[in-house]
Amino acid sequence: MSLILAVHICGGTLGLASGAAALSFRKGSRWHVMAGKVFVASMLMMAMGATFLAIQKHESGNIVGGIFTFYLILTAWWTARHTNGGASKFGWVVVLIPLAVGVLNWLAGIEKISSSGPSKDGVPAGMNLFLGSVMLLAAAGDVRMLLRGGVAGMTRIARHLWRMCFGLFIATGSFFLGPANRPLRFLSSVGLRQHVFRTLLRQEVLLFLAVLPLLFLVFWLVRVYFTNAARVPAKYPRHEASSALSANSI
Repeated sequence: MSLILAVHICGGTLGLASGAAALSFRKGSRWHVMAGKVFVASMLMMAMGATFLAIQKHESGNIVGGIFTFYLILTAWWTARHTNGGASKFGWVVVLIPLAVGVLNWLAGIEKISSSGPSKDGVPAGMNLFLGSVMLLAAAGDVRMLLRGGVAGMTRIARHLWRMCFGLFIATGSFFLGPANRPLRFLSSVGLRQHVFRTLLRQEVLLFLAVLPLLFLVFWLVRVYFTNAARVPAKYPRHEASSALSANSI
């Protein structure tokens, strides 16, 4: 096993675990903030490893997925750490990523619809169009933020929130819905018997685990926009307000 593959697997495993922890701990707590930091670092490591391996194997779909995941986590972290949300030269450069990969996904989806045979990469046309639409919406959100000079309040929290959760969804979808039942292969690699978990990890269970980050995303967006969850508690000093907002958003 290559070093890059080991880094990718370790990053993905740690990303899934820390992402689940960040969603489980009390928002704003020390453990939640710590889990969030581990999640960002591990997901960036996982995405870089996935992109490098996909380039080696000439897997265009995984190249796009790795780059887009890296972009989502990076911009989500940047939004939480900077009051202007990335409205700078950095933002104008980064917006090219979702724009380019979104167009490529749409072109791939249209090509698959027009062709009669099965898709060469095993990804249905509908998934290409769905991800392409999300990517283009992310690019549109970036342009809107850049033209306004930044984001603040609930908009800033929502931007941080959906990018983190959707990045986690890409990871869970790849792991739980990947070829040859990756969860069972992973359990086997660490010495656990597959037949013990084969009945438990049915296809519908794997599908639920894959889309769970999207369910959390909807839940927290509703809380941010329709409750007081977006308010920064008065106990936070002014210079800690940014950290408090990001801690309350996942």
